[in-house]
Amino acid sequence: MGDALAFAAAFYFGRISHAIYYDKGIIPVMLHWWGAAFSANLLLFPLMACIALLWFFLQGHYSRSKAFWDEFGELLQVLFILAIFNAAFAFSGKLPLSRLWLFSTWLLALILLPLLRAFIHLLIARNHRWSRPYVLVGCGSNAGEAARAFASEPLLGYQLQAILLPTEVETVSCDLPADTPRIPLGADPLATLAKLGNPRVVLALEMHQWQTMENLVWNLGLRYPDLTIAPPLRGLPIFGLETLHFFSHEVFMLRSRDNLARPGPRFIKRAFDLVASGILVLLLSPILILLSWWIRRADGDPIFFVQERVGRGGRPFSCYKFRSMVPNAESHLQGYLAAHPSMRAEYERNFKLRDDPRVTTIGRFLRRTSLDELPQLFNVLKGEMSLVGPRPLLSRELDRYGEGIHLYYQVRPGMTGLWQTSGRSETTFAERASLDTWYVKNWSFWYDLVILLRTVRVVLLRDGAY
Repeated sequence: MGDALAFAAAFYFGRISHAIYYDKGIIPVMLHWWGAAFSANLLLFPLMACIALLWFFLQGHYSRSKAFWDEFGELLQVLFILAIFNAAFAFSGKLPLSRLWLFSTWLLALILLPLLRAFIHLLIARNHRWSRPYVLVGCGSNAGEAARAFASEPLLGYQLQAILLPTEVETVSCDLPADTPRIPLGADPLATLAKLGNPRVVLALEMHQWQTMENLVWNLGLRYPDLTIAPPLRGLPIFGLETLHFFSHEVFMLRSRDNLARPGPRFIKRAFDLVASGILVLLLSPILILLSWWIRRADGDPIFFVQERVGRGGRPFSCYKFRSMVPNAESHLQGYLAAHPSMRAEYERNFKLRDDPRVTTIGRFLRRTSLDELPQLFNVLKGEMSLVGPRPLLSRELDRYGEGIHLYYQVRPGMTGLWQTSGRSETTFAERASLDTWYVKNWSFWYDLVILLRTVRVVLLRDGAY
């Protein structure tokens, strides 16, 4: 219902924008429009809208919960394809369609559908109409990761009701909500679930538990109506994972692909970097000039801070930033840490200090607004960095990065990334490395766009920057 309303609103206001632009008056144009109710230009867009609604229905948008960004991506993909088909009719000249009306209508649809969906989901969630209580079977790191994943997508409506402990385990060995009831599965797991009201079950066992819990998996799989399985396969690429089924065989296979290991996706990513960074340099050139003048006037030269970072393939490169610290910042740091030993632990945790004495007055503003990162657009143009990617590492950080360092070497470091949109300076170094390796393994062009959109929000809210 909400999607149909959004399409109708886009259709209506698109026609109004056409009337306003050509100064024909809204009422005469609308009377003429509705008088031709069966003309081709009136029927084509509703036909496209019906196709979109049917596709959303077949893909489970109205019956199954999906993560927000995945659903949003599918929605935009369908609207974009249908808009191209609609445009093909308009530009062919075979139908009397206004190109302005076409553009404004589909642009409004791209805006109104996601907004109205999000509003309806929030409204339903606040009234607890979308609540989906579930129980988590498991007590290890896999169960903890599953619980955090559901908690990160509140619009899915999943509410953790209880943690069901496997029979041979007495305690929870991961970070799960302390106020959530812990209930042993017991000898009859189905009876335990019946006492809880037969909620949704998320099976999140550890690898070593699957053999010992084979009967439980068998019984739940055959006799329980709503079962979700979270396999303990951390480390594999998740995005684009394909499931293979075989007729008459009790086996299924998962096929994963490393997108950034293929030349096609790498070309798309680099082409987008070149076009987008070139446009941004042109649009932001007045700001770049103004900031350069401001830094020189207030703090003198140098305007830029150039630091060696490790790039793709382990090759060093010069990373550009607007200078936000006093000259000879490293010697100032060592003197400060020597005089304040309690601050050394904070610095060594993530190579940052919340109240860094080296940062200038202007530098503090630049860091809070992330404007100090703008010169890295030239690193992107030079092919040393990407708009989105892992945070560029210092050589001294390589040993702390862990097993994911080979993934870091496969890609160009980015101006922004999952780390910057997930708490930034509040994130530990280990969490940052984990987010970076997840990004490399699960790269998609859509995820790059999502991270860029999230970056805009983080920068505007100044979330986690210091």
